[in-house]
Amino acid sequence: MGRAIYIMWLRQMKRYVRSRARLVASLAQPLLFLVTFGFGFRAVFRAAGAGDYIQFLAPGIIAMGIVFSSVFSGIEVMWDRQFGFLKETMVAPVSRTALMIGRTLGGATVALIQGTLVLVMTLIVGFRPTSWALLAPAALVMALIAVIFTAFGTAVGARLRDMQGFQLIMNFIIMPMFFLSGALFPLNGLPTAMAWVVRFDPLSYGIDAMRLLMIGASHFSLLVDGAVLVGVAAGLLGLGSHFFARIEV
Repeated sequence: MGRAIYIMWLRQMKRYVRSRARLVASLAQPLLFLVTFGFGFRAVFRAAGAGDYIQFLAPGIIAMGIVFSSVFSGIEVMWDRQFGFLKETMVAPVSRTALMIGRTLGGATVALIQGTLVLVMTLIVGFRPTSWALLAPAALVMALIAVIFTAFGTAVGARLRDMQGFQLIMNFIIMPMFFLSGALFPLNGLPTAMAWVVRFDPLSYGIDAMRLLMIGASHFSLLVDGAVLVGVAAGLLGLGSHFFARIEV
């Protein structure tokens, strides 16, 4: 089982290294948000007495780079099914759970690399964490976010055959999750209905934990953030394994 997981992880790494266009495209959107929102609302945010907007925005943009890279793993499942590679993989004498975990860890590693590159971009435009030592636990939070959304993308990709349908579903789910996660605005003082929606968004807890570790500001607590992220990651890995085991090739 361990060897199967390693082989699937290694395959994801090789695919990522060969896909330079994917690297450029995945960095373009976070950079656009970082520059336009960061500098566009910087003066307004500062005038409201909330500090530097670049500092506040950076953790959310880093999470954005991770999320959008993670869900791409679902399209890879559909591509592999269409071109026959998935069938070759499925006949291997290993469990489908091991194959799914290997794909998920590989996709999450790719997403974590993307998030690290976005972190570098935020440093270039002026973001400075309050403690460089806390970047290590922040990286762990980034890894949990990557696992959650890679497992989610894989689970959805295992159930669908239409790539256009996959993209529509991802846009319908992921974009609202991102905008309601507190990535672009503080969670304090929200209307009651919106505050409840935010509480059911797992990305809210990931960004909150990153913001606490990077700039010392949070809405929930680190314990709550960590418990939710670990629980959702375990649940989605189980759900993704179930769907992947029942996939028709």
